[in-house]
Amino acid sequence: MINTIIFDFGDIFINLDKQATMDALEKLGLSEWNEDLDLLNTQFETGQISRENFLLGIQKQVPNASINEILEAWNAILLDFPLYRLEFLQMLSKKYRLFLLSNTDSIHIETFEQKNGISFYSDFYQCFEKVYFSFEVEMRKPNPEIFNYLANKHDLAPKRTLFIDDKKENTDAALALGFQVWNLQVGKEDIVDLFDKKII
Repeated sequence: MINTIIFDFGDIFINLDKQATMDALEKLGLSEWNEDLDLLNTQFETGQISRENFLLGIQKQVPNASINEILEAWNAILLDFPLYRLEFLQMLSKKYRLFLLSNTDSIHIETFEQKNGISFYSDFYQCFEKVYFSFEVEMRKPNPEIFNYLANKHDLAPKRTLFIDDKKENTDAALALGFQVWNLQVGKEDIVDLFDKKII
């Protein structure tokens, strides 16, 4: 019997357009996403480097672009957060222990909060017992340590905990640790289909 649900954020609640950021960076002169940018992104998502150093790191790859243009390109990924998903989450919060576990960075979270306003994001965060962003806890999925950290800190029983994420590598990592999982297929499934899945 599931009593706890851990949710990813991007493409579970907030809609994303990952290609939009790539397209915007290409317009600024980026030839391709490379290993240096991969490392930079991981460092930023795990709080190892500052916002300034992250943006300057991207600027090295697109030297003709301003920091503001880079910021705009970086935030192009963020789309809307439909109200019906928040309402569904609020209903769930009355029946289950809920946690948010997201690989994200301070720029994206700040932009999400600014775009949606304090009343919306406060209502969202209040649904959770605790919100975990990778840049704050300095760990990210699919590393097992972040799942173990949550389980130990909140006394969660993995077999009674459902983890929902759109990335298979993340749900596979949780499954290997004994969690129940739903690898949500973006564009084909929606978080509000949860009860149709017959997993809780």
